[in-house]
Amino acid sequence: MSESATTGLVQKVCLIVGAGDGTGSAVAKRFALAGYTVCVTRRTSEASQGLLAAIHELGGRAMAFTLDARHEDEVISLFQKIEQDVGVLEVVVFNVGGNVRFPLLEMTAQKYFKTWEMCAMAGFLVGREAVRVMLPRQRGTILFTGATASLRGGVGFSAFAGGKAALRALAQSMAREFGPQGLHVAHVVVDGVIDSERVRTTQPERVAALGPQGLLEPDSIAQAYMWLHEQNPDAWTFELDLRPAKERW
Repeated sequence: MSESATTGLVQKVCLIVGAGDGTGSAVAKRFALAGYTVCVTRRTSEASQGLLAAIHELGGRAMAFTLDARHEDEVISLFQKIEQDVGVLEVVVFNVGGNVRFPLLEMTAQKYFKTWEMCAMAGFLVGREAVRVMLPRQRGTILFTGATASLRGGVGFSAFAGGKAALRALAQSMAREFGPQGLHVAHVVVDGVIDSERVRTTQPERVAALGPQGLLEPDSIAQAYMWLHEQNPDAWTFELDLRPAKERW
């Protein structure tokens, strides 16, 4: 194992690309509680300050980075900085969203391409750089957050479904190529509405209609991510689907 250049101590690191207020934040807290130094990224550093404060209050270690994961130079630089200055990347979680809804005839080429960049291109860049640092050690976990749209398209979600389906195919290819070399690559289909302050504020009627056990709890999703990381190589899961008990599928 390498050592952190700043502290001289071996630190195991979990990177969450796209640490929003729901799933990403919950995953960050879960791994911090397990003793990982957590690195989180968002488009602006200010957006991560509340999460950092919460992790530090729990006694964990965390730091935030600004990243647009669609840009190759930024992704490469981030991985180099973490490996050189923070510690050994044991877990990388790609959790970028891109969930936009437009009727097909209102979808512009620019909107479609941007959605594809967020879901698919950014996932490729993050996945590739994770493999670059993990493969020489022949260990590490790479987790991709998928959605209902990873498996089937919906009305108004042509761009999102295209991007998420591409991300799933990327994850499959990576798992087949690098699993035999010690890297656990997994794809998580999050099928349902994730409970968050934003959802409860903007969609109160929908939340009320779903009722108890109708929303996905971010902490429960985070627990599943930890379970995937802790699996033994003789029984690795590639794809895990998570949905509320009341979700129709």
